[in-house]
Amino acid sequence: MLCGSLYALFAGFLGAAASLSAKLSLGPAYLQEMCDSALRGWSEGASVCGWMHVPLRFLCGGLLLCCNAVMWTMFSKALRHASSSAGATVTTTASNFICSGLLGRLVFRETHTSLWWAGISLTLCGLMVLHAAAPEQQTPQDRKDI
Repeated sequence: MLCGSLYALFAGFLGAAASLSAKLSLGPAYLQEMCDSALRGWSEGASVCGWMHVPLRFLCGGLLLCCNAVMWTMFSKALRHASSSAGATVTTTASNFICSGLLGRLVFRETHTSLWWAGISLTLCGLMVLHAAAPEQQTPQDRKDI
């Protein structure tokens, strides 16, 4: 059970990392602006940032593919080790939302409204309800053989 939850948490983080990579690789000029701010004050900073964002975009695109591949692997393992597929799915989704919010705040300085935080809170409450509920045990009498 704990192993499945850890796989699901990690899958959610990797999904958020893939979203971040997609936004960096396909976004308007995030990488060039980051390069400009990092190399501000250097005499050759502007000329380097004029072309450096192109290979960085390809690197972020590759990171997007890698994160998605590993995320689906971790999610599959979470489904295999979890007591219910709903618990693994909700855990992955909650982890993805929270990590996306934190990464958006750290990298892009995004702010979130109270409605966003209310939605995350409801998702976490649902996650706790799913994990607190004991799985039903089926007895041989309850099963219907076809």
